[in-house]
Amino acid sequence: MNPLIDVPENYLALGDSYTIGERVSEKDRFPVILAELLKDKNIAVNAPKIIAKTGWTTDELKEAILKENIQEKYDLITLLIGVNNQYRGRSAEEFRTQFIDLLNVAIDFANGIKKNVIVVSIPDWSVSPFAKNRDSEKISSEIDTFNAIKKEETLKQAITFVNITDISRTALGKPEYFADDGLHFSGLMHKLWVEEIIESHF
Repeated sequence: MNPLIDVPENYLALGDSYTIGERVSEKDRFPVILAELLKDKNIAVNAPKIIAKTGWTTDELKEAILKENIQEKYDLITLLIGVNNQYRGRSAEEFRTQFIDLLNVAIDFANGIKKNVIVVSIPDWSVSPFAKNRDSEKISSEIDTFNAIKKEETLKQAITFVNITDISRTALGKPEYFADDGLHFSGLMHKLWVEEIIESHF
């Protein structure tokens, strides 16, 4: 990454509701917070290009990326995907195949520079008020399974894997860490994720 005095970095954020920041303001989305806080590291980053939508699974994210027909390369890429595969009961085997594909897409957008790619783990929505009448242990276990796949395939490529799942679990019983829908996380939690990303990668 270039220092602040150089040309600002281009940042591409790929994901789902956790990337687009469902039910939070634009300034509280984790990619926007990340670009802002990197200034403290003397790293200038342009406003992120975000390809993310609430509800997207791995294959839907891939389809959306193809529709964008992006030609440029990026200096920083984050990839946070998988919660909707778990939510919809999609298989771990399918997830592995599709995640590997997305990871390779991210590497390509980074012009093959793997150190510019960051994979972020899936937060655990079982701790949310929305999930209070659901099988939280089952949800949490399935998220662990999907995250284990993400971590394994990410580290195979020698790419940074950032665990924000444990941080998300600290939100249990703390309404300030949730948006007004009781399911998605608030800007306060997004900032905690960013702090972990910065500490782990920068």
